[in-house]
Amino acid sequence: MLHNRVERLQAEAAKGAEEVRTFQADRKQEWAVAIRRDKYLYVMAAPGLLFFLIFKYFPLWGLLLAFKNYSPYLGFWDSEWVGFKYFREFFTNPDFMLLFRNTMAISLLNIVFFFPIPIIVALLLNEVRKLAFKKLVQTVIYLPHFLSWVIIVGICFLIFGQGSGVINQLIVEFGGRKIEFLTNPDLFWGMLTAQSVWKEAGWGTIIFLAALAGINSELYEAAQIDGASRWKQMLHVTLPGIRSTIIVLLILRLGQVMDVGFEQIYLMTSGPVAHLADVFDTYAYRVGIQQGRFSYATVAGLFKSVVGLILVVMANRLAKKFGEEGLY
Repeated sequence: MLHNRVERLQAEAAKGAEEVRTFQADRKQEWAVAIRRDKYLYVMAAPGLLFFLIFKYFPLWGLLLAFKNYSPYLGFWDSEWVGFKYFREFFTNPDFMLLFRNTMAISLLNIVFFFPIPIIVALLLNEVRKLAFKKLVQTVIYLPHFLSWVIIVGICFLIFGQGSGVINQLIVEFGGRKIEFLTNPDLFWGMLTAQSVWKEAGWGTIIFLAALAGINSELYEAAQIDGASRWKQMLHVTLPGIRSTIIVLLILRLGQVMDVGFEQIYLMTSGPVAHLADVFDTYAYRVGIQQGRFSYATVAGLFKSVVGLILVVMANRLAKKFGEEGLY
């Protein structure tokens, strides 16, 4: 009896192993067929994959610098391990709270004022019926995206500069007093947000316009039959149709909450607003590059990444809790 049971179990195990081998062989064959069928698509995707491998994944080894007393003379592997020494120094540094405040304030301003604007612009463009005018507006608002921050900041100085700025010259012509747009601490964060809106809002509409194009036109026809106005169609058809896209992009934006951009802030920094412009990016550059404290600067970068990851996970779980698809 026991012998028969053992033989039966062995036969079932052998059958299961054979099924696994068959499944694996089928999967390999499917992969081979898929690669042969879509070989040109894989060739087109190869540069993007190489970019992420070389510039995103391979540099992750550099995070080990945060746990080492890195010396260029000793090299990456021979430098001394110091554990969490630089983490303790970083979090107890009096500058930490200043950096955290500035970074979060600039990022929150971007989320509150910058993030909704591409959605609003996309909704407005979606209502335009003159195709030529729509393409003209799209081209004009896309152009600033292709300008570097050096040019953007240069234009900003030409327009808002205290000495020769166009706005201040007009104010003086009409008998007013010059306004310190670029050196006034009360206006600095607002200027950064306005620059980001002007440069990237138009480009950000592309994804939302694509999402709007995917909404079933029959929904609008049904709404018109029910007597819905254009405003109600937008509220009850358009916005629900792009809600998932908005949520996914918001989750991704929260992952970059600690990344407010080095180049823009570095170029806009001046003496009177230095205490408002010092963020984790500029701090890492000043300490890591200018002072040569590479391990300590790596801690700042790692802290940003960890905070971004935590926010993405929390936002994604919250989205799923409310019935949305989320990011993953």
